[in-house]
Amino acid sequence: MPGFGPDGSDPRITVTEVPPPAISGGTLLIARDGRTAVASDPDRDRVWIVDLDGGEPAAVALERGDEPGRLVEDASGRFHVALRRAGVVATLDMEARSVVARREVCRAPRGVAFDASRDAIHVACAGGELVTLPASGGPAVRKLRPAPDLRDVVVDGDRLLVSRFKSAETLVVGPDGEVLSRRALPAFRSTGPLSSSYAPSVAWRMAPRAGGGAMMVHQRAMSSQVTLSPGGYYQAADCDGNIVHGTVSSIDPADAPDSPATALPAAAIRGVSLPVDIALSPDGARVAVVGAGNNVVVTAAVSDLARDSVTASCNPEVSSQPLSGQPVAVAFNGRGDIVVQLREPAALEVLGGRTIALPGESARDTGHEMFHRPPNGSSAVACASCHPEGHEDGQTWNFDPVGLRRTQTVGGGILKTAPLHWSGDMQDIAGLMGEVFVSRMGGPKPGARRLDLMARYIDSLPAFPASPPEDEAAVSRGAALFHDKKVACADCHSGPMLTNNKNEDVGTGELLQVPSLIGISGRAPFMHDGCAATLRDRFDPACGGEDHGDVSGLSSTQLDDLVAYLESL
Repeated sequence: MPGFGPDGSDPRITVTEVPPPAISGGTLLIARDGRTAVASDPDRDRVWIVDLDGGEPAAVALERGDEPGRLVEDASGRFHVALRRAGVVATLDMEARSVVARREVCRAPRGVAFDASRDAIHVACAGGELVTLPASGGPAVRKLRPAPDLRDVVVDGDRLLVSRFKSAETLVVGPDGEVLSRRALPAFRSTGPLSSSYAPSVAWRMAPRAGGGAMMVHQRAMSSQVTLSPGGYYQAADCDGNIVHGTVSSIDPADAPDSPATALPAAAIRGVSLPVDIALSPDGARVAVVGAGNNVVVTAAVSDLARDSVTASCNPEVSSQPLSGQPVAVAFNGRGDIVVQLREPAALEVLGGRTIALPGESARDTGHEMFHRPPNGSSAVACASCHPEGHEDGQTWNFDPVGLRRTQTVGGGILKTAPLHWSGDMQDIAGLMGEVFVSRMGGPKPGARRLDLMARYIDSLPAFPASPPEDEAAVSRGAALFHDKKVACADCHSGPMLTNNKNEDVGTGELLQVPSLIGISGRAPFMHDGCAATLRDRFDPACGGEDHGDVSGLSSTQLDDLVAYLESL
């Protein structure tokens, strides 16, 4: 790409007034007429309405900081968009080009789907809520909490398929709201003499299939041992040689029997960094995936994606095409043409056709770019691969020689808690970038200005948005226990970041950094080795450490209160 680095990144230093939000993907919808594109623009807090056959793009302005995300069209032609930071679903009138309603749903709305049989909108939330709204307006008619970390929702008959972001698990939710089953994707092992194992992770997008079921584009993270050496993140034996790769998995219809434990995983897709969105053609025969990290769109026949990892570690049946900007979403129009939404420069690109520029200020920011681009042009791993949306992927890595280390969040002001990393061996952002960005990821050494801009971007990332507590009294009782001198949680978890910034041995046999507890509810599994699947599990001495506070005198009810307080932070 002229004027750009080998990975598609811009070598110039550019700074926006406010750092752009982390890329989430999945912000483009083609209306039922097949030619009107409706695109959320979280960088500029607006929704674009574009006639793909001609005419000027029209913008629906939103409030600053709304961060529009997923969209859905209802039977009356209204469009509903999840406002990720506002905690709201906004309803848009396409004729008036205006917002006609804003309804609060949860702190962190993510996926939306229209249910024609109920004339309702289902909203999946990162905090674990699954909310149902009347499409015509009015308050929620149902609010469930099936599991934390919900991502997308697909209506499949009278049931719902609901994905979970970090685990890539799918829940089947029945018509009465009960969870009928939990479907985990199979683990993956690359072929060849230096084979590596991978676990499913980071379900960027799940999209419905005609006839039932869904397709999910997600990552997989290496579960084999990773040697911490120069280039250590590219030592794997899969098709890209990366510790993280992308793939597309088929999700069976909601009424189908759960797949057997012997089900084979899909082959990896070569050369796609940050596969943030997926789309299926109107006839259901083709699929497209965009890579926000390296400016590509990958296409394949759905039948070819059925190739499993025993046949080949890397799927040879996909084709990749470079794009003129950074893609964040993809869709098919009514004629079957692929339409890609570019965040920078802002545009809709119809492959094989015209590119429609979306007017407005540039969102190019060097800190944002460094976070979302592979620093090594031959790799597909970016910072955001393991820290999606500025948080973390929930993976526990087996690092040689340090042992098990669970990915840490980078949101919520993490630089204020230096020294960094579980071992506390990184004194500041320069040390962190030197070890991870330069040594492990093979990137160039950033100068002082780029270090400052990376720090600026990281400092802009919010903490995980904790959901409002269901029992305020339990939170109050838990707060009292947390600050009780005998329980002693606040001896280490103190101050504005709820950490003393020190290394402590809590009975695990290692001196480890005391992590901040801000946004802790969204960071399962817990502890440096991921031994606690839930916050309640953390209070098992076998996992949490025998010297990790003193909860020996607390009843089961008091532990529940303490967990309620932690989840509110």
